[in-house]
Amino acid sequence: MKNGRPVLYPTYVMLMEASKLVLYGTQLHASDYVTSGVPCIMPQDIIDGKISTGKIAYISEENANRLSNFRLAQNDIIYPRRGDITKHALITSRENGWLCGTGCLRIRLNTSSILPQYLYYYLTLPHVKEWISQNSVGATMPHLNTSLVGQISVSYPTYDEQHTIASILGSLDDKIELNRRTNETLEAMARALFRDWFVDFGPTRAKMAGEAPYLAPELWELFPGRLDNEGKPEGWKIGELHELTINICNGGTPKRTKSSYWENGDIPWLTSGEVRKQYISETENHITNEGLENSSAKWIPAGSIVIALYGATAGEVGLTATKMTTNQAISSLIPKGIGKSYIFLHMLHSKVNLANKATGSAQQNLSKNLIETFETLIPNDKILYEFENKTSLLFDKIIKNFDESHILAQLRDLLLPKLMSGEISIRDAEKMVEDAA
Repeated sequence: MKNGRPVLYPTYVMLMEASKLVLYGTQLHASDYVTSGVPCIMPQDIIDGKISTGKIAYISEENANRLSNFRLAQNDIIYPRRGDITKHALITSRENGWLCGTGCLRIRLNTSSILPQYLYYYLTLPHVKEWISQNSVGATMPHLNTSLVGQISVSYPTYDEQHTIASILGSLDDKIELNRRTNETLEAMARALFRDWFVDFGPTRAKMAGEAPYLAPELWELFPGRLDNEGKPEGWKIGELHELTINICNGGTPKRTKSSYWENGDIPWLTSGEVRKQYISETENHITNEGLENSSAKWIPAGSIVIALYGATAGEVGLTATKMTTNQAISSLIPKGIGKSYIFLHMLHSKVNLANKATGSAQQNLSKNLIETFETLIPNDKILYEFENKTSLLFDKIIKNFDESHILAQLRDLLLPKLMSGEISIRDAEKMVEDAA
């Protein structure tokens, strides 16, 4: 392999010859950012090959026009210049005209021989990413520059073959994206119901105002008709989180120096960083039964709520889809039969409040005791039962979509190098995608 080019197709070109490579740094200041306007893409916004708008920054239209050279166009490819320099995203019609922000590098093809979608997938090949990592500048934090990117050799077949390869891989990514958007909608539905019943006290306030019922009669009658002196529905109480659980426990870490605790392990073992995924059906690490028996790690059932305790992830909340174990930086809440969805949504709603309770000068930490005694609104059991009935199916569907997306991503990653090398025929790849759909 030379310059990131494995033995693939006989035709190849250096990226510096096939594109305009621009190292961007918009020199914006904190005062330039506004609450709405033209999105400005930063390295942290590049997630899983897409541009995430969850924490994206904005600048005014006036500033964006002044910085028109930094505008992105559909089919550009954008990289971070520092940190995880192998991740990248293809700019879609949605991001057309957005700004390439500080810390990013833009690739814009100037040849009709290479399809941008094909190039995006080519740059995802493991050997290309490995070459970029090995040749990056910087001992402590890798840096990417135009010289390095320009040296990447791109091997490519005919334009029609590129189009077919990109379509096959793109169809899998499209389904993964559809699942992601569906899950956003399903979670929004669950959150909206939680807010109406347990934050805004919608049914109770509607009764107090003499408004018409907006729930089924048998459900409507379960809600109190007035608020008490504390401003909550009459008969509900303010208690502690442990009252809704069977158990709250921390995990543990088997000794890393004992290979028998880790090698060929088949017991899922969750770390606090993975809690960010929010819906957890698999873990990056596994331990052996010997490791489990000789550590504080312990089994938690599917449907447990996990909360990260330490550092940058403190206060992150997740829901387990399968039985697993955890490390000591996680508190696991084992809910009573009717409390899973309520506890999960309550803790998601309370993330900021929970994180604010973290202590420590060098590193912010939560504790098991703080989790156990966390102030919690406790409705009556009948309300919790009805809420669980309405929301558990939503979360089951979310987890099913996550699992399907994981399988589709595995298939995409399997097909990517095989299609690029010709190891698998386009017809066979299309059949595999069809079977997975």
